Amino acid sequence: MTGSLKPRAIGRGHSRRDGAAKVTGTAPYAYETAPESPLYCHLVQATIARGRCAEIGTTAAEALEGVRCVITPSTAERLAVTDDRELAVLQDLEVPFRGRVIAVVLANSPETARHAAELVTVRYESEPHDCLLTADHPELYEPDEVNAGFPTDTADGDLDAALSGADVVIDQTYTTAPYFNNPLEPHTTTALWDGDTLTLRESTQGVHPLRATVADLFGLPTEKVRVTCPYIGGGFGSKGTPHVNVVLATMAARAVPGTPVKLELTRQQMFTLAGYRTPTIQRARLGAERDGTLRAVGMDVVEQTSRIKEYAEQSAAPARMMYAAPNRATSHRLAALDLPVPSWMRAPGECPGMFGPEVAMDELAAVLDVDPVELRIRNEPLRDPETGNPFSSRNLVACLRQGAENFGWDGRSGARRDGRWLVGAGVASSVYPAKRMPGSRAVIRFENGRYVVEIGAADLGTGTWTVLPQIAADALDVPVASVDARIGDTLYPFATVAGGSTGTASWGSAVFAAADVFRDKYGTDPGEGDEADAETPANPDEDKYAMYGFGAQFAEARVDADTGEVRVSRLHGTFAVGRIINPVTARSQLLGGMIMGLSMALHENGVLDPRVGLTVNHDLAEYHIATNADIEDVRADWIDEHDPHLNPMESKGIGEIGIVGTAAAITNAVHAATGVRVRDLPITLDKLLPGLPIE
Repeated sequence: MTGSLKPRAIGRGHSRRDGAAKVTGTAPYAYETAPESPLYCHLVQATIARGRCAEIGTTAAEALEGVRCVITPSTAERLAVTDDRELAVLQDLEVPFRGRVIAVVLANSPETARHAAELVTVRYESEPHDCLLTADHPELYEPDEVNAGFPTDTADGDLDAALSGADVVIDQTYTTAPYFNNPLEPHTTTALWDGDTLTLRESTQGVHPLRATVADLFGLPTEKVRVTCPYIGGGFGSKGTPHVNVVLATMAARAVPGTPVKLELTRQQMFTLAGYRTPTIQRARLGAERDGTLRAVGMDVVEQTSRIKEYAEQSAAPARMMYAAPNRATSHRLAALDLPVPSWMRAPGECPGMFGPEVAMDELAAVLDVDPVELRIRNEPLRDPETGNPFSSRNLVACLRQGAENFGWDGRSGARRDGRWLVGAGVASSVYPAKRMPGSRAVIRFENGRYVVEIGAADLGTGTWTVLPQIAADALDVPVASVDARIGDTLYPFATVAGGSTGTASWGSAVFAAADVFRDKYGTDPGEGDEADAETPANPDEDKYAMYGFGAQFAEARVDADTGEVRVSRLHGTFAVGRIINPVTARSQLLGGMIMGLSMALHENGVLDPRVGLTVNHDLAEYHIATNADIEDVRADWIDEHDPHLNPMESKGIGEIGIVGTAAAITNAVHAATGVRVRDLPITLDKLLPGLPIE
């Protein structure tokens, strides 16, 4: 059966194997592990935007009953590696941004630790700070590369000449807000040192990558560190890379050897210590002929990063390959500010980067009086415009046409009046790379009459517990009910991080390869203890084809003509994302992404006070996200797509594509309803009211 797959379990809607444990509250998360007599951490954070701590007073805190110790930069252990200044915490007295951790209190209860942290006194020496991102910031610079190793700038043809010669030009600036990861489970660590061996119970999207980072920071052999994480209460990318919580908990536990230590970030601390999506300022330029054929596409993005660590989101990347145009240019520029470090958030690059271009496409369609769906179809490329490679599969046109039919798209905006509501429809495209990461390894074992899959993968809500047994069952040609999975522990073979929509493709390929080896060695009648292992194989087609998932988002918006209130009455997405392994978990992921995109369109905005360097709405009372009351008719569908160039399952990642394009589709629908073009997210009442019709 080498190289073949008989889909029987794959494609069926199996219920989540971890579902019952989660809904009954029996699935233990990182903070809920119950070691005997733990100590609890609470963090002391800087209250200035830039400067240094001239003096830290701990006497009153240490005198409080129940306090074990207070760790400051003067008493903290020295890390073995300090190149990553975000993680090199308590190594000096510098304050690079408001919220930087400057001390940690350990106490016998979380309440005592919090009280003691309030008793720590700090005298600062402040320095001038800069926290304001502008398109013309005087210190903008060009990073060497942007996230995932993409080139910073690209150019093909002569953009300026093509724009000057175009029949129609769209040249507009669009902005997206700072967005903050707010999974239900905050970033959490339980740490225990037993001699020179460290055990971490961590909420992480990658137990093996986190172990490697911690071992490096503390100068340990990796075999001396064990990381476990069977369940994750959401992550959205923020738990895909280590943050200071794991460093501080490890450091605190080393200060009290043999005693377990727990650290859970508060909701407010999540806004400074867990990464966030940079705001973007996007200049999108389109040049087209009268029939809508694009001749020029330009995308120039300004973003922010932290002064202590560079992170450049690849927001211009999707403009490089989305539509056919012979003249294209993209760029990224960064301003290093005195702010916390930005990081991964669901669909980095594509999520913010498709907003400006997809709204610009709607603006172009309006000027040309062309159906926005038809405009996109007219600019469908035959090959990847960026690399020249053929697409392994590209079914955007099918998504647009099937999505339009499912939605009831009438070829225009669908603008109408329904009582006091102004109603309109909008469309936008979605895209996300379809990749798999090398290096993961899986073991297949026959144990107690059952097949067991072991791999150190993560399930942050995407369905890993469920889909890996489906893949193994079909690769072994056995019933899925006879296959178990063991994941989320560094005791199991290495697995890459759950990020970039690569998890199932990467781990599933390793599982498939291990099953191939297992069946070749033991046939269809294995014995107790028989096992085989294999690594994710290299993909010979990776450099020959452009591999992406695509989708079309359709939105209907209703805007109150008197108040400007916006309701998204219908949101439908149609996707081409390879073979669907499990329709139940797939639909959940696509809908979740779309709802997160709705939240981006209407609500989410980290409001920064640049005078003090603080995101002032740093809790879920004032940082608004979409809730049940915001969600009406939301649907996710897909087309039947087969792509043999991807992996043995013919699957594409689906965790992120759902968020891409959603905000643009909603923005375009609001314009159709009201005639008001919003180019700065979120769509708030103040942006709509001046343009609403007066009766």
